[in-house]
Amino acid sequence: MALVVFLRGVNVGGHRTFRPSVLATELHHLSVVNIGAAGTFVVRKPVTRTQLRAEFARRLPFETESMICTDREIVKLMSLDPFADEPAAPDIVRFVSILSRRPRTAPSIPVRFPASGEWLLRIVAREGRFVLGMYRREMKAIGYLGALDRHFGTPVTTRNWNTMNAIAKVLGTGTG
Repeated sequence: MALVVFLRGVNVGGHRTFRPSVLATELHHLSVVNIGAAGTFVVRKPVTRTQLRAEFARRLPFETESMICTDREIVKLMSLDPFADEPAAPDIVRFVSILSRRPRTAPSIPVRFPASGEWLLRIVAREGRFVLGMYRREMKAIGYLGALDRHFGTPVTTRNWNTMNAIAKVLGTGTG
């Protein structure tokens, strides 16, 4: 079973920076594949989550939270095709936020930010620890992404849907 690691709050705005490709090379014994610059990795060799967290903590020059998912969770998410009914547009970004754990109470979905007027961020679905949505390419939308922790009552980290497609390719499941 492969694992997928999503590091939270790294390589953003010059803070907590590191070179993901170098880290992946250092973890070659686990057959780690780096996906982009945001701290996303596919781990193809068997390892426990505890061991994996320790491997990352030993090699990173700072502390960070990591959300770890199984390949099965990713395959299930990609099979849903959650954006099939959502029109694509150049000013809209499709994203997935990964919750550190399932929320104690599940907020109703769909939800939009702001609540009235033109939306800047919309949550369209939640599947387990994955929150799926879209945001407009506007600076104010980033603030709403930052508020998802409070909205779901647990830390989250967010990735572009294209990153999820790249993970699916590494896992050998194609794109969604």
